[in-house]
Amino acid sequence: MKNNFLMAVVLCAGFFWAIGVNAKDYRVGSGDILSVTVYDNEDLATKVRVSSTGTIVMPLLGQVDVNNLTINEITEKITKMLSEGYLVNPQVNVFVEEFRSKKVVVLGSVKTPGLVELSGPTNFLELLSKSGGLEKDAGDTATIQRQGAQDGKDITVIDLKALIERGDLSQNLQINDGDSVFISKSGMCYITGEVKEPGTYPCGEGTTVLKLVALSKGFTGKASKSGINIVRLIKNEKTVLEDVDLYTPLLNNDVVVVPESFF
Repeated sequence: MKNNFLMAVVLCAGFFWAIGVNAKDYRVGSGDILSVTVYDNEDLATKVRVSSTGTIVMPLLGQVDVNNLTINEITEKITKMLSEGYLVNPQVNVFVEEFRSKKVVVLGSVKTPGLVELSGPTNFLELLSKSGGLEKDAGDTATIQRQGAQDGKDITVIDLKALIERGDLSQNLQINDGDSVFISKSGMCYITGEVKEPGTYPCGEGTTVLKLVALSKGFTGKASKSGINIVRLIKNEKTVLEDVDLYTPLLNNDVVVVPESFF
């Protein structure tokens, strides 16, 4: 039943994507090919690949830094640059001619976990579809850890129950290059950061942070034992419990984040 509803929601989400609801959120990166035109200035039209440093070369302007900017932001930037001494009221149009391949790691209760290569803007439901859908033992939450995330504030929690059973598409977030996505199991908690074996472990009644650390083979030598955070979903909102002690009880689907000590 869950997977049937999932497929229906994927189709619905794909429709909204097609009419551009989420496309504005796509951030350009190295390898994308952009097409840039300026109305009534054909000599400024260009098709260019974003370099490894996140720049493109434009006639008149030379190198333009577009790394991690949205299409709207790039359009505004080029328009402003052309307005400063080159053209009066330039009308710029930018679109992505070809999307780079991006890599995402999907772990947990999906049918085909592992590295997934994606081409173009991809939302969470589309990623689930490419990973074969949810397993029967999937829990109620998924977590997205962005590249470079070091603490619980940078981890996004998705309420799978709201998304799949109630069709709440606000939970259908965009997936970025380098993301790590973890689908929880029912009755499980997830621990990440400075432990020897990060992952998902049983999280029944009476489970504490200390027990979860023990199940993950203990702290690494770089762990900050006094700065542990818990990421918890409360009434569909991500809540970060900061600097918890080792005897704090855990709830199903909690994410425990053990940061690195800087001393």
